[in-house]
Amino acid sequence: MSMHFDLVDLRLMTHIAEANSMTRGAELSCISLPAASTRITNLEDSIGTKLLYRTSQGVTLTPPGQAFVAHARMVLSQIEHLRGDMQEYVRGIKGHLRVYANTTSLSEFLPPVLREFLGRNPDVNVDLRERLSHDIVRAVTEGQTDIGIVAGLVRTENLETLPYRKDRLVLVVPRGHALDGVMQLAFSDTLDLDYVGLHESSAIHAFLRQASDHLHKPIKQRIQVGNFETACRMIESGVGVGVLPESAASRHAAVMNIAIVPLSDAWSVRDMQICMRSLDALPSFAKELVQLLVIDAAGESDTGELL
Repeated sequence: MSMHFDLVDLRLMTHIAEANSMTRGAELSCISLPAASTRITNLEDSIGTKLLYRTSQGVTLTPPGQAFVAHARMVLSQIEHLRGDMQEYVRGIKGHLRVYANTTSLSEFLPPVLREFLGRNPDVNVDLRERLSHDIVRAVTEGQTDIGIVAGLVRTENLETLPYRKDRLVLVVPRGHALDGVMQLAFSDTLDLDYVGLHESSAIHAFLRQASDHLHKPIKQRIQVGNFETACRMIESGVGVGVLPESAASRHAAVMNIAIVPLSDAWSVRDMQICMRSLDALPSFAKELVQLLVIDAAGESDTGELL
């Protein structure tokens, strides 16, 4: 059997898989739909099996297609690593770094670290996305992202990890609320209250929904907002209560009339980890970002030597 693969085919298949659409996959690959369809047909003929299920609702991967995309992502990732290692010998963009992070690290901790990293590396682009921790682990394992920052109890046995920060989820209430001053409270005891929640696309929203589903009692969502500051302002105004990271809640409590109530649930205290498939396999600029994250976690001001 003669098989031929090129980078256009690899990128096209990964784009189709991400979008579950041949049309969108072609757009992301900057080729026409007929050209994309022909490429996939030729690729399937070369391999000798179908890679996509085609329906009126779109396309999905066949089992061979899933295997193909998993390998394609690894190959494309290695090419990015090659570009990074060759950065001293070329001009222009050094490389493209993909980082997936949970809500808290993305909103509270990463901005100053990434500002420093991008200042040091003006020719490296970063694709930063918010995801649930278990989705981040899967993305790192499958080569969809280079570095992940996860929180809580997630299985990372097949990845290299480094400790990052620690944070906890707390209940935020208006000053003067009946719960203001309570030493500790179970999440289950808050579910009769009206909630100010984050948007459905946020990882914290999905996490709390899973926790409430486990208790077989839905969250009474009165309003959804896009960020921690707006949530705190809505809580301050008496719209409802909310569960937010203590780091964000404490920062806003300094200037708003809100109070923090610790949650007694074990899952509320979360250790964050930096995860990657292999630190040694990362390009040099990605290793530099990992180093900056480790320094940030330790609260050091001196960068020291890179990992």
